Amino acid sequence: MGSKNKLKRFRENEGFAHVVQPTREEILTGQYAQPGYWSSFFGNDHPIVLELGCGKGEYTIGLAKRHKNINYIGVDIKGARFWRGAKTACESGLKNVAFVRTQIELIDLVFAAQSIAEIWITFPDPQIKFKRTKHRMTNPAFLAKYKKILIPGAPVHLKTDSAFLHGYTLGLCFGLGLEIEYANHHVYRNEGSPAEVLEIQTFYEAQYLALGTPITYMRFIP
Repeated sequence: MGSKNKLKRFRENEGFAHVVQPTREEILTGQYAQPGYWSSFFGNDHPIVLELGCGKGEYTIGLAKRHKNINYIGVDIKGARFWRGAKTACESGLKNVAFVRTQIELIDLVFAAQSIAEIWITFPDPQIKFKRTKHRMTNPAFLAKYKKILIPGAPVHLKTDSAFLHGYTLGLCFGLGLEIEYANHHVYRNEGSPAEVLEIQTFYEAQYLALGTPITYMRFIP
């Protein structure tokens, strides 16, 4: 994507009422992780579901269209990428969608404790190299942050093309004694996957499917 295109998308994001782009200082000073902030933002007390590392926001948009009584928030540091989802939300008239531009490691400073109903992680970078473990979105440090903001017993969904990340997360869950509600190493071949796992596809997922790459999915309680 050219720099002019990026700048145009950044400017459009600034004009979207449903896009929140806090500075790091604003986050660290606690302007967002407070009870009632997001209820006030949406104007209702509906459950809140996050898509972390949302990319173009396909799951944020797809789920929001299916469940109008749930608020969906896509979180990503790349504003030029989630611009597509933000624009689609405007064009579709979706009132239960928001996007937040921030780093995932700050997630527990943006959302209050026990305020999130579900978390979706869709096609994150698997960070295969050992020295990149701290950046894996299902490592123990991130799981602790997710547990903090999730309502007790609420799930994390992981959908990925990476057999490595799927296996790593399964092993981690077993090692930590976490409840695994569902796991499937090839969702389009094996029966039983939830409809929203099969019916909503991301931009990258379509590319992986074209190459014949198995898509995995698991749901667990951190």
